[in-house]
Amino acid sequence: MNIPMPRAVMAALNRLNDCGYEAHVVGGCVRDALRGVPPSDYDKTTSALPAETEAVFENYKLIETGLKHGTVTVLIDGEPLEITTFRVDGEYEDHRRPKEVTFTRSLAEDLARRDFTVNAMAYSPREGLTDVFGGRDDLKKGIIRAVGDPDKRFNEDALRILRAMRFASTLDFSIDTATSDSMIKNRALLADVSAERIQVELTKLIIGKGCERILTDYAVILGQIIPELTPMIGFDQRNPHHIHDVYTHTVKAVCACPCDQNLRLAALLHDIGKPSTYSVGADGVGHFYGHSEKSVELAAVVLERLRTDVRSQKEILTLIKYHDPVIQCTEASVGRWARKLGVDMLMKLLELKAADNLAQAPEVAYRLKEYDRIREIMAEMLQKNACFSLRDLAINGDDLIALGYKAGKALGNTLSCLLDAVICGELPNQRDALSEQAVKLLGKAQD
Repeated sequence: MNIPMPRAVMAALNRLNDCGYEAHVVGGCVRDALRGVPPSDYDKTTSALPAETEAVFENYKLIETGLKHGTVTVLIDGEPLEITTFRVDGEYEDHRRPKEVTFTRSLAEDLARRDFTVNAMAYSPREGLTDVFGGRDDLKKGIIRAVGDPDKRFNEDALRILRAMRFASTLDFSIDTATSDSMIKNRALLADVSAERIQVELTKLIIGKGCERILTDYAVILGQIIPELTPMIGFDQRNPHHIHDVYTHTVKAVCACPCDQNLRLAALLHDIGKPSTYSVGADGVGHFYGHSEKSVELAAVVLERLRTDVRSQKEILTLIKYHDPVIQCTEASVGRWARKLGVDMLMKLLELKAADNLAQAPEVAYRLKEYDRIREIMAEMLQKNACFSLRDLAINGDDLIALGYKAGKALGNTLSCLLDAVICGELPNQRDALSEQAVKLLGKAQD
């Protein structure tokens, strides 16, 4: 086999080899190349000790920030290349990182410390593929399997539990039974993992093509990192519009969304408030009055805990807040919603509503046609340069001041009234018509 590599990477490996050291690319780049996917990054490892690596590249600019862990950064053709010595990890005291590392001349020992067999393969143009743990066969079979004892792997770094789920989702692989059992057994270790690391894995997981299966099979692990999801699991909605429990409905809604992280996070959390707002009517039908507001409240806590950036939080919470209200298939209704949310956010909201609908009973699938019609109306309005915001209005604050208004609240209220009138079709978006109406409103205010 032959794995094409960037010129700078090949130059680094060849130079190390020419000086008598082993040198390989390792991990994800080998996995991806074997799958026929062009690698996005190349991790490089060598039998040379850090000082020996520095000597090999003494005529190049070196950056020594990673020496403690055996990493030397070499600038070749202006590109920084991290080259790490084969190593064996010491004891893990916090389920996150080793207390110390020991350098070794053995590639097999280095591969033995890695997480999963598909990530524990190395490749050298001169020596070919090194696959000590059967990663190539697991790759062909579509299996995620821990290297060695899975309990040991997950106790070393608990984030590997989520990484297994993420790889299984993004690659659409299954997880080896022993590895799967260990993940569930050791899920409490995730309490020692930082929120930032959890968020990175979670957001990659939920946009994977195997997302539905992984979220379903490992609901208890999701409940470990987002406890607010746990009450949803198995929660019978007792409503003819819903054929699934709350959690299953949620998973199906997530996977019906386009592969947009914020949209899928909104879907994951959109019904998180249902269990706490559940009531049963006189007819025995389940209801969830106010669940959108409660879901926003709980989702805000979850997103803050996961250290989600402020901009994403705002978008996700807005989508959750408005996922339930009805949008009428009229220009006036669509215009009001476009004004409230903005065109791009409204289109995202329609995606969430459609996904939510696809996860409900087939009898209510007619709403999908309504969402399509709303998109058509929006497209028609955009083509006609419809007015959705104050900046689109044919009159502005300076114009109102020229008509006799004073800067302040009354001016702002008048602009809003004019915009609403245009959106509802009561007034054309024309300067003369708007000016005339503004004068009338000013006269009423002064009476």
